[in-house]
Amino acid sequence: MTDRIAILDSLRRPSLLVRAARAGLPDYDRNRDLPRLFCTAGAPAPDAAIDTLLEEETELEQTRRTGSASYSISRHVDVMIALMAEARLLPKRLAT
Repeated sequence: MTDRIAILDSLRRPSLLVRAARAGLPDYDRNRDLPRLFCTAGAPAPDAAIDTLLEEETELEQTRRTGSASYSISRHVDVMIALMAEARLLPKRLAT
């Protein structure tokens, strides 16, 4: 199993994208937003949601970097909001 926290810690994204996502965190509702993002009936567990969100965020980042016309900044911000919020639900690492 990969260490999700380490993956999230290693993400480097433009500061404007991160600031926009942070601004949206207070309005995040996982029961409303995850089904909309995933086109499903319900919200998955946080670890499953993070895995799916990481995959989609990676694809969005690649699309952004290539300058493709199919890139959606609003989708990228929505995914980043969900990723940040779901990461808060993961168990904290034990201090070593």
